Amino acid sequence: MTDTISSTGAPMQNTRLTARALLLGDRLDVAGLERSDVLSTTPLAFRAGQDGFVALFRYGVAVLVGLTPLEEDEIIRGLRQRIQGEFSRHEEETAIIEISPDRDDQIPPGGPIYIKQLSTERLIVIADALSKSATLARDEREATAAFELVEPSVEHLAQKGRRPRDRRKILKHVGRALLVRQRMSGRVAVEEKPDVLWDRPDLERLYARLEDEYELKERATALHRKLEVLGDTAQALTDIIDTERSLRLELIIVLLILFEIFITFYQMFTGASGH
Repeated sequence: MTDTISSTGAPMQNTRLTARALLLGDRLDVAGLERSDVLSTTPLAFRAGQDGFVALFRYGVAVLVGLTPLEEDEIIRGLRQRIQGEFSRHEEETAIIEISPDRDDQIPPGGPIYIKQLSTERLIVIADALSKSATLARDEREATAAFELVEPSVEHLAQKGRRPRDRRKILKHVGRALLVRQRMSGRVAVEEKPDVLWDRPDLERLYARLEDEYELKERATALHRKLEVLGDTAQALTDIIDTERSLRLELIIVLLILFEIFITFYQMFTGASGH
């Protein structure tokens, strides 16, 4: 594909662009968002502003490239009705893109993302990596918060050999932890590569470098393990509560049986004394 051009039809002149991935909410409804300047449908990408580019991902992320703050605000306002479960705080991942015809596509440590040519496909590849990084950042924070909720109960169990007395509070924390796990499961498949690579396998190396730079695979693996531990911990706490409840019921049944035996013997004794 040819170089990306601005909304005015002229080639983009900037050699340095700022790319921002904003996690706006749980989902972003892009159905029916028809535009005459669509560059891609998966993700939905189009030109915006004077020299800008926007990519929208269904898992709640908007990636804005080369836009002014006013243009960014305008885009976000236009998307507000399409955001499902909007977050009060928008997770953000920012990168600098530098167009350098004399360099290969590369990302030096701590430096900008160098690209040989500013094309729609390259921007989509970069947007994909940034959107996944922003999503992982929020999921990591939520998973950590869920761990902090159940940790006191686990520590009490380890130190005292029994669960804390406030069963309702434990169940509330377990419920929140399971809710976090459910919300994160299947939100975004970090391991999946962007569809554009099917048509542009020459950009595989750029995507691999972005994966390494943002540690996407490592973070996704660590998050999945944390979610598994979180689920196992929640299950263990609920099992303990269920076991205690079962033991309590069994004790009540035993006491009722003993009471019935006592009544039977008492009636037999009083009946024998009457004769």
